[in-house]
Amino acid sequence: MGNQNQDRWAQWLLHQRFGGDSQRLKAMLELLSKVRDNVLQHARIKEGNRILDVGCGDGLIAFGALDRVGIYGKVIFSDISQNLLDHCQALAQEMKILDRCQFVQAAAQDLSPIENRSVDVVTTRSVLIYVHEKQEAFNEFYRVLRPNGRLSIFEPINRFTYPEPPHLFLGYRVPLSMRPLVKKVWAVHARYHSSQTESMIDFDERDLIAFAERAGFSEVHLELKISIVPGGIGKDGIADCQNWETFLRQSPNPNIPSYGQLLHEALTADEMEEFTSFLRPLVETNQREDRLALAYLWAVKH
Repeated sequence: MGNQNQDRWAQWLLHQRFGGDSQRLKAMLELLSKVRDNVLQHARIKEGNRILDVGCGDGLIAFGALDRVGIYGKVIFSDISQNLLDHCQALAQEMKILDRCQFVQAAAQDLSPIENRSVDVVTTRSVLIYVHEKQEAFNEFYRVLRPNGRLSIFEPINRFTYPEPPHLFLGYRVPLSMRPLVKKVWAVHARYHSSQTESMIDFDERDLIAFAERAGFSEVHLELKISIVPGGIGKDGIADCQNWETFLRQSPNPNIPSYGQLLHEALTADEMEEFTSFLRPLVETNQREDRLALAYLWAVKH
């Protein structure tokens, strides 16, 4: 399926998030494999379990769960993007494991295709940041779980890093002379804000705990990891992109254009040349300050 025929979720997840750079994708997947392993460990999956991976994306968590449920278990791949479900189904067919997979198009806040008390484990990774109705999503997680079912999720806490102070642009230090141009770029960025974009910063780790308790979970655990690192590590926990063209092709999330498009929309040709002369050397030498907050939550339905 060509990129032009894919919805924005598939375009971003399969192409734009790593700027079409295979080396960066490899580094990203190495990091995400650690996230996957933590989510699955907290889920305490047993052989024969029925797993629901909400917002499965490219199948990172769901395919990992298949290794743990054994030949008698089953994994439900759920996503709002039919393109991503088709992508996962094609991979499952290649792997000859279709008989242990189910594919359901549904939003996290409306899992109506899934019956009450029908799964042993619900997992998600970086899904709630795109969901405005977060309490409804937790209510749905609780509804579809069987008694003693487990919930295991991972979410970045973007409220820790946004908005950036005026002396930073995407983690790079901005001299006073460049700040008017940075302001113009952020003004264009703001035009793309939507309710979905706002959902990325409307919660923190305490809210996640509150959502879980209100949904009915009586046993709730949360692990928060915060780091501030001067240079060398990107916001996703991987080495910052050193290729300028890859940087320009990257998009921070599915609701925002690429960095290159934002710069071209905001700046004149002369301003773009001036801004590039400032930012490109910083990108190519990994001079980015990384501020990162990540939350793992797991809970049990008693």
